[in-house]
Order: sequence, then structure tokens, then C-alpha cells
Amino acid sequence: MRLIIHFAAMLAIALVVGFGLSYFSLVDGRFFGAYRWGAWVARPEVGSPAPDPYTRAYLARTGTLQLGRGEGVQFIAVQDSEGQPLMRNCAYRVSGDTPVAAFWTLRATTPEGINIAQEGMPLSMHSTRLARSNTGVASIHVSSGVSSGNWLQLAPGTGEFQLVLTFYDASFLAGFGANVTALPAVIKEGCA
Repeated sequence: MRLIIHFAAMLAIALVVGFGLSYFSLVDGRFFGAYRWGAWVARPEVGSPAPDPYTRAYLARTGTLQLGRGEGVQFIAVQDSEGQPLMRNCAYRVSGDTPVAAFWTLRATTPEGINIAQEGMPLSMHSTRLARSNTGVASIHVSSGVSSGNWLQLAPGTGEFQLVLTFYDASFLAGFGANVTALPAVIKEGCA
């Protein structure tokens, strides 16, 4: 009887650890094919012809269409640079340098991928519409409240959201990760 109890306990622990690590690899995944730079996470294998098993599982779980590796790469931030979840009732500033790319976009979505830009406003910010400082750095305000300068206006609401930064035809993708020195910081400016 004691042997059966020990076996059942070991089996339960193995299942919890196995399923827990699998869930973690699909949700966060930075140890399994995902790369993290500050608040941003990218999965460079998503667009490759033969992605690793964790990337295939991520694609099956999310069901999203992805860019091919030669087309670009997508970075997603679900938290600010301090590690706090992005909330729709807060205002954020995305500020800093970006890697060299022919074109890039920044959009805000729900965790399920639904765009949450204010109706009648641009669905995303893109590199050709930005006003930059004298040093070449761009700051983009992301909020449902009015803001000056570069502003991605969110529809009013509550709950968590994510920022999706997509680089197209990016030269830094050759030998992915080698040339990514910095991505913009996501700074919380206040909450309503």
C-alpha cells in the first residue's frame, strides 16, 4: 500500500511539473525559443520553415499568422519596463532607439490580438509618421486620454493589453539577436 501511495505522489508531482513547464513555455517561453529585451519578447523562429517544437506549440495555441523570417519580426510587450502589466486605464510612453528597419509599426491589442485603438483614429503608429527629437529619438504616448506629440489613442476600457512592435525588412535579423542592442522602454506615466 505504501508503495502505491509513493508512486501516486511521484506521478502527481511529475504531471504538475511537466504541465506547468509546458504552460510556462507557451505563455512566457523565454527559455524555449523566445528572446527578451527589456519589456519586449520576440519569437524569431516563428517565421522559419522548420520552427522548434515550442514555437510550433505557441503558433497552435495562438492561431495567429506570422511574418516569415525574411519579412520581419514582431516584439510583444505585456508589461512595462518595471515589470508591471500594461493596463488600459493607464498612460504609457514608449521611448528610445529602435533597430534599423525599412519600416516598423506599433499597435495596441487585447491579449487575444484584437486592436484597441480608438475608433476613427489610426490603428497603429508607424515609423514614417513620427516626430523625432533633435537627437533622433522618438517618444510615443499610448493612452485613452489626450496627449501631445506622437500619440496612439486607445479606446476607453479596463483590463490588460499588449503592445506589438513589428519591424519589416529589418537588417538586424541577419544572425538574429546579434545586433539588437536596445528597444524602446515602456514607461508608465500614470493611471486614471
